[in-house]
Parts: sequence; C-alpha cells; structure tokens
Amino acid sequence: MAEKIRRNLMLREYDIKETPLGKQTTFSIKFIKQNGEIVFIPSAVACGLTADLSKNGLRGVVSIDGNGNKTGHPTPVNIDAIIEWNGMEVIL
Repeated sequence: MAEKIRRNLMLREYDIKETPLGKQTTFSIKFIKQNGEIVFIPSAVACGLTADLSKNGLRGVVSIDGNGNKTGHPTPVNIDAIIEWNGMEVIL
C-alpha cells in the first residue's frame, strides 16, 4: 500500500453518512478482530450501535452488495484495530 491516511481523517470520512445526492456513502475497510483475525469488507456503510461509541472507541459497519442492500449484520469495529480504509493504510 503506497497511500496512507491519518486516523482522524478516516474518522471524518466515516462520519459523512450521505453524498450530496442523498445516497449512503460506501467504503472498504480492513480491521483486526480481538481474536487476531483480519477482516476485509470490500463494500460497507456506516451504521449505529447500541454501545457508547465515544466511550468505547467503536464504530459500526455493515457490508452491502452491489445494489446497496445490506448483506450482513452490524459489526462493531474498534478504531485502534482499523488497518486499511478505502485501500489506504491507516496511520496515527
């Protein structure tokens, strides 16, 4: 991966939930689960979680198909565990 993105800029992009035309903003994400497994979601959207996001440093993502339909369930992701965002390496 040649390109890098700072985590604070990645989180700002995550917070943009819709395009100016009202469509959901999609992204790809790669992160490490607590058990060490690396998960790659090639097409995802932001979603809400029942946990306190700011206190726990979590963000919610859900995978989607080519038509924008949700194909999985909401997944909590620790912001410290995100290693790739839209093909760019996430750095502090």
